[in-house]
Amino acid sequence: MKPINQDALDVLFFNARTYTAWQDKPVSDDLLRRIYEVMKWAPTSANSNPGRILFLRTRESKERLKPALQPGNIDKTMSAPVVAILSYDETFYDHLPELFPNNASAKDWFASAPEFSKATAFRNGSLQGGYFILAARALGLDCGPMSGFDNAKVDQEFFGGTTFKSNFLCNLGYGDPTKLFPRNPRLSFEQACRLM
Repeated sequence: MKPINQDALDVLFFNARTYTAWQDKPVSDDLLRRIYEVMKWAPTSANSNPGRILFLRTRESKERLKPALQPGNIDKTMSAPVVAILSYDETFYDHLPELFPNNASAKDWFASAPEFSKATAFRNGSLQGGYFILAARALGLDCGPMSGFDNAKVDQEFFGGTTFKSNFLCNLGYGDPTKLFPRNPRLSFEQACRLM
């Protein structure tokens, strides 16, 4: 596989920031669809694809989210053009006959093991959340991923009666670079990694 160039690395990583302020510029439904069409091709274990995304685009839908937000996250979330609720389906395995047809018993691996299934849904849903952020950045959007909300309230408000569980939120739009604070440091390789 050919490595991507420095410009692409800059977009995805080196110049990527968590935005908290947004330009008054809309995000089209077509672009939101495109994010999914890009991210869905990245790998998950057994092609499980448990990630589910709810895009909140209207003031009314964001008002429904507001009671679940911690106070410090309200303004930046309510002002974002789009708020994505990144979630996962705990019964993702119902789709495995379609998504993983090369092994007819794959659904049973998970349906018969609830704890294994939940861990797989969360792990791979989180992985897809990372792919989501990379896809959004690659397509020209800025992101503001965050925790800082009440998952149980979000699940009750938006996913009641389903097998979906919220994982994290990601504000989307075109960030206002004049409102960025200086970039925080990261751990060095020696602090974070070991070679064995």
